[in-house]
Amino acid sequence: MNNAIRPEIAFVGGGNMASALIGGLLQSGRIPATVLVIEPDDRQRARLALQFGVFALPAAGAHLDDVPLVVWAVKPQSFAAAARPCAPFVAGALQLSVMAGIRTDTLMAATGSQRVVRAMPNTAALVGLGITGLYATTAVNGTDRAAVEKVLAQSGELMWLQRERDLDAVTALSGSGPAYVYYFIEAMIQAAGEMGLTVEQGRRLALATFAGATALAAQSDEAVAVLRERVTSKGGTTYAALMSLDNDAVKAAFVRALHAARERARTLGDEFGAPAAPKPASAAPDPAPRP
Repeated sequence: MNNAIRPEIAFVGGGNMASALIGGLLQSGRIPATVLVIEPDDRQRARLALQFGVFALPAAGAHLDDVPLVVWAVKPQSFAAAARPCAPFVAGALQLSVMAGIRTDTLMAATGSQRVVRAMPNTAALVGLGITGLYATTAVNGTDRAAVEKVLAQSGELMWLQRERDLDAVTALSGSGPAYVYYFIEAMIQAAGEMGLTVEQGRRLALATFAGATALAAQSDEAVAVLRERVTSKGGTTYAALMSLDNDAVKAAFVRALHAARERARTLGDEFGAPAAPKPASAAPDPAPRP
């Protein structure tokens, strides 16, 4: 690392989501040497350093001191352990979490910072087509929000929320959402095989259908229900398929599944919301809340 260049952003955790965000930052012009990554896994750390040229360390230390923005990208169950060695150095930083289930009060207690933004991205961020729900504490100002948006800009759409609890719904809809889409694509591929098509033919048809229908819905000002009705002639093939789905109560079951996902998100927040261990005596004091 060039000692004349100080890290301007630190990632705690270097997995897929962190890699996607780092790649986006570098594409937008950020200098690799200004990005610090804390990643204990030797192979992943080496990959990050080789692929991106960033400064990657196995453990937290004084290099974190005075870094203005810290991005938390570890597994939620690993957060408490990851935060303890970071706490003496990050209290003055803006904290951005892309972890599911870790609430702002837990993040504030663990880091010593009142400036916290929670983000709930989805895996489509890996190809720049995701959507991320965002919630900020009252200490986060406009400059902080702009800094967060810059980090996430290459991942896809951003949606700021007024209530933290709404992140549980975002988790249920879009955070877990790609898996629902893949679930239906799997079903279409299976049906294609049962009808005599090859797996590759079924895959191409399913992927193109989802991509086209989504693009059309995104470009249209009409309700999705209206678009559906336009391709559903009574007595036709689409009508037969949708009647079968209605007879099996698929829509109701799917809505229940989304509620189940939101409830699990709430439960995870409760599980990971245990009081954090006291901050080390060497930790910097909390900065005064900003207007």
